[in-house]
Amino acid sequence: MKKFLALFLSVIMLIGITSVMAEAVKLEKLTLQFVPSKDADVIITGTKNLPDLLKAALLEEGFDVNVVDISVGTSYEATGEAMAAGSIDLGWLPGGTYALYSDEVDVILTATRDGLSNDSTDPKTWNGEANKTLPTDEQVTFYRSLVYAAPSVYGKELAAKVNAGETLSFDDLNKANWAVLKTSSSAGYIYPTMWLMNNYEGKKLTDLANVITLSGYGESFAQAAAEAVDIIVCYADGRRDYEDAWVLPTNEKDATGKAGMGRDVNIWDELSVIGVTDGIYNDTVSITEANPDVYNPEFIEAIQNALIKIINTEEGLAIFSVYSHAGYALATDADYDGARAALALVQ
Repeated sequence: MKKFLALFLSVIMLIGITSVMAEAVKLEKLTLQFVPSKDADVIITGTKNLPDLLKAALLEEGFDVNVVDISVGTSYEATGEAMAAGSIDLGWLPGGTYALYSDEVDVILTATRDGLSNDSTDPKTWNGEANKTLPTDEQVTFYRSLVYAAPSVYGKELAAKVNAGETLSFDDLNKANWAVLKTSSSAGYIYPTMWLMNNYEGKKLTDLANVITLSGYGESFAQAAAEAVDIIVCYADGRRDYEDAWVLPTNEKDATGKAGMGRDVNIWDELSVIGVTDGIYNDTVSITEANPDVYNPEFIEAIQNALIKIINTEEGLAIFSVYSHAGYALATDADYDGARAALALVQ
């Protein structure tokens, strides 16, 4: 009787699964792309289990996807352009990048993240291991960008002034070698520009004498560790992400795959905050408008439900921690009106 019952239940389950698959909308391929705010190999390694999880979650929502392809864009703009062209279906875009391409792509989710133990606008309160930035249990929909002084000779001079309570002049900043990201990066360009404009009579990053543009934050931290630049800009919990790699030998990697940077002193004492920007609305999950197979109400609702379900699991949370995302909330285009205004201002 037990064997018969077990066989009967197995048949019923198989019929149920077969029925769901028969009724499901079939999609041959779903393309996902992340922007290179972290090293590409770190992102690819961290998200390697996402395709299987997403296919299973979407099947429960009525979509049978054969292949989920994940890639990392060569730049923020490259991902935006690919989505605008329809060659990428779903992209994880910062607010500024979304604002730049919002005529061709549509936001479907906003990331939430762990709040930080410090949200002060006074830069010196962020510095030193005693002021190490820690996560809190509070979920927030914004973050800040920080302007960091590298441990170069001149970077240390700037940090010493700020830590002594002095206000840096524009001339102080203009003498420094800066590293920033491309113009659509919220934390890597837009909000640091607004910080300059607000504190230095409308001056922008383009008014500085020595600025180089890098492809991602990993390169920024590597340049700072090598003392090749004096100032970098990054999201507020950036030092947490690179804390281990900062002091590893250059021929080693940390647990997430970040290359060691060969420093002898901890990152909290060596990489000092000298500026704090206004709050930045969190990253998006956005969808192309060029592919009708995915840009329709049924699929949008399905992918929203699937990603929210995945990130609320332990495995899913670990996957999206590569971007410091701790949850997803439904979003609308109007949520990013501020990001569009900021982008227009700095451009």
